[in-house]
Amino acid sequence: MVFDLPAWCADIDVETARTDPTDQIRLAVELAERNVATGSGGPFGAAIFEIESGRLVSCGVNMVVPSKSPIAHAEIVAITRACEATETFDLGAPGVPAMALATSTEPCAMCFGAVPWSGVRRLITSARDAEAREIGFDEGPKMADWKQALERRGIEVITDVERQLGADVLREYAARGGLLYNGRGGH
Repeated sequence: MVFDLPAWCADIDVETARTDPTDQIRLAVELAERNVATGSGGPFGAAIFEIESGRLVSCGVNMVVPSKSPIAHAEIVAITRACEATETFDLGAPGVPAMALATSTEPCAMCFGAVPWSGVRRLITSARDAEAREIGFDEGPKMADWKQALERRGIEVITDVERQLGADVLREYAARGGLLYNGRGGH
């Protein structure tokens, strides 16, 4: 299954190389901001880049409500689209350039699980899990040492990049009365 992105995603600059994690996060946060501003989904954005070249491989935005799929989180969408673009289920396979996943918010429990299975070698995050929970999202049970768990698997983890920008998107979504789509009310 490949998720179709909202039409406005066609405006994203795919030509500019972004090797700096801050620039990569700024794109992920921009995706989240535009998703909120256009009403096309939830307040989360993600992007996958080749680490060495900085080439944008894929984008993802949260599309849970419009797609009617509880797994259509920004990270899952970006990973799925990157696999489609590279024609592999393993973004860490031999011959595939090392990839980084930039997310506007730390991954929830489901997306955390997808990170090592995807094969990405770096995870970069902006807002914290606590900030998503603060506005009412159920991020699921995630181990306290999640960063170390990924690092033990050879995945570099960089957190709090442009944290305020990521948190601002979450708060803007809440201020606009955005739908909190927690399965079974988070129970």
